[in-house]
Amino acid sequence: MSPSNAIPHLLDSAIFGSILRYREDRFRFLTDLADRGPILRARMGAFPLVLVTSAEISHEALVEKDADFMKGFGLSVFGRPLLGNGLLTSEGSVHRKQRKLMAPAFVQKRIAEYATEISARTEAAQAPWRDGETVDVAEAMMRLTLEIVGKTLFDAEIGHESAEIGEALTLAMQHIIGSLSSLVPIPPTWPTPRNRRNQGSIDRLDKIVYGMIREHREGGRDRGDFLSMLLLAQDEDDGSTMTDKQVRDEAMTIVLAGHETTANALAWTFYLLAQYPAVRARLEAEVDGVLAGRSPTLADLPKLPYALQIMKEAMRLYPPVYVFARRALHDVTLGGHAVPKGQMVLFNVAGIHRASRYFAEPNRFDPDRFTPAAEKAMQRQTYMPFGAGSRVCIGNHFALMEGQLVLTALAQRLRFDPLPGARRVDTEPLITLRPRGGLPMRAQRRAASA
Repeated sequence: MSPSNAIPHLLDSAIFGSILRYREDRFRFLTDLADRGPILRARMGAFPLVLVTSAEISHEALVEKDADFMKGFGLSVFGRPLLGNGLLTSEGSVHRKQRKLMAPAFVQKRIAEYATEISARTEAAQAPWRDGETVDVAEAMMRLTLEIVGKTLFDAEIGHESAEIGEALTLAMQHIIGSLSSLVPIPPTWPTPRNRRNQGSIDRLDKIVYGMIREHREGGRDRGDFLSMLLLAQDEDDGSTMTDKQVRDEAMTIVLAGHETTANALAWTFYLLAQYPAVRARLEAEVDGVLAGRSPTLADLPKLPYALQIMKEAMRLYPPVYVFARRALHDVTLGGHAVPKGQMVLFNVAGIHRASRYFAEPNRFDPDRFTPAAEKAMQRQTYMPFGAGSRVCIGNHFALMEGQLVLTALAQRLRFDPLPGARRVDTEPLITLRPRGGLPMRAQRRAASA
């Protein structure tokens, strides 16, 4: 296959390529590429890849030529011990079947039933915080969203296990990223000390997830939750049901994707609100005018549009999923360039979100970018916090509703401000984009919430 024009090379170390810079600060590496060029050829150690920082080429690959690509090696290989053959790692007909099976859990009617629980859990979470108390907002959001996922999707109280789940997930994600960034990646099946430690973390998570499955099976009834739906689902062709392992893989995927991304989005939202007091004041005026001291409901959300704009803009600047990969199934062209079979292609979400050709003053926090009119006029794939194409996040509507409810409930009650002498918060790019070292902030009770 002869290219119509060669893909420009990203020049770095002749020996290591770009992997040392990538390992040092993945998020900065990607955002520095925002205005470097739409498509670049790079090398990570011994592995060549193509970096796409272009909305147009992303749309071409992920929507128009979706069938020409499969998932990249990252989650498919190194994420498989944690996620199994769940929705994030499966391919082809298996993925389509699983997505069809899981879709009813995220239809609008079912999502609406989750709203009351989300609001109640948020109010309960903030009630003990004293005025002036230091709260690790990142940790608090992780704990809250884990509780919400546990109750709404698994009909289980797992808040008391949040610390154990959080620690085990963090270790597992660090292992995945460490493997991907290694000069010589070690297969996850090899019995190295690192792989054994990783398996220990997964075993702790398995104990919790299999415990929920066992409890549901012993109950023998439909509890109206996502886990019951998986256990009762039957294959259209042969009437078979899912094994515990199949249910475990989907449940583990939802535990990771269903709380980690929303928690990080909320943490970065509160971080940004503290930097932009005018935006925060406008949000507080909106929630005070609509809610007048009561908890938010699903019916309130259309009357709280600025809160949703804030969430979306925070996810533009700090997308929870900041990069993802695909692998070419055969020779294909992207943006007029030849991409050979087997080539890894990284879609630079963080870089696209901060490209000046798509967003004026791209590093500025401006929720008015997401007014209905502005969003409607936005070019396709300039904004991809939930991915795109056939593998777009199945829970994106649930995540936005949850984020809007949590944000408005908390903004009505309190503010989060930086601690005295606090330094700039750095990113910790694992599978999702976390604040490095957490996000300790001072909780200030608002008089309007009394």
